[in-house]
Amino acid sequence: MNKILLLSTIIALCCSLNVSAEDKLDVLIIGDSISLGYTPHVVAMMQDEANVVHNKGNAQHTGTGVAKMDAWLGDTDWDIIHFNWGLWDLCYRHPESKVQGQRDKDRGTLTTSLEQYEQNLDQLVRRLRKTHATLIWASTTVVPENEAGRRVDDDLKYNAIAAKVMQKHGVKINDLNKLTRTFAPELFKSAGDVHFTTEGYQQLAEQVAQSIRSVPARKASQRKLRAHQH
Repeated sequence: MNKILLLSTIIALCCSLNVSAEDKLDVLIIGDSISLGYTPHVVAMMQDEANVVHNKGNAQHTGTGVAKMDAWLGDTDWDIIHFNWGLWDLCYRHPESKVQGQRDKDRGTLTTSLEQYEQNLDQLVRRLRKTHATLIWASTTVVPENEAGRRVDDDLKYNAIAAKVMQKHGVKINDLNKLTRTFAPELFKSAGDVHFTTEGYQQLAEQVAQSIRSVPARKASQRKLRAHQH
């Protein structure tokens, strides 16, 4: 009798796990190489809670987002979309520069002006709001001293514009800039590099996962409710 009860319990548990797997949240992360660095850690942290995927490739600057957003969204009815553009937008590039990415903040041309950045972001958020997803904007991470193609504190200027757009549309902000401004030098890949070590990306991922988990269950489950209704 005890064996039968144990078997029944195991079967019931397996069934509940299958249902749980089907009910995982679908989360899309959109962003540049910084997000590509922390996304694998977020996937690992949330493997029992959500299906976390990154847009195909590097989201680069807001102009790329405008051109490719429909393809990135695809046919998935996303529950949560965590997104960012900025480091590419505020980067200066020169065709004769020998630095990786042709970065050159002295001779180069700015990729996206503040005015164009605001216009592009507004257009992108309007498109994202047409989905049923809860939106989370990630502020652009810090520009360190001696970065070849980016000027110190330009991240603050672009984040101020982004905050204005997000406030206008009621989008929650995950302040990764504030976090990375507290990072010790050893958490950066190298001096003057906007990228991070594995430990740095791990810390970013923890805050990203926390921001995703902070979405109220009633909002995060809207897609599931709509699916059951239909």
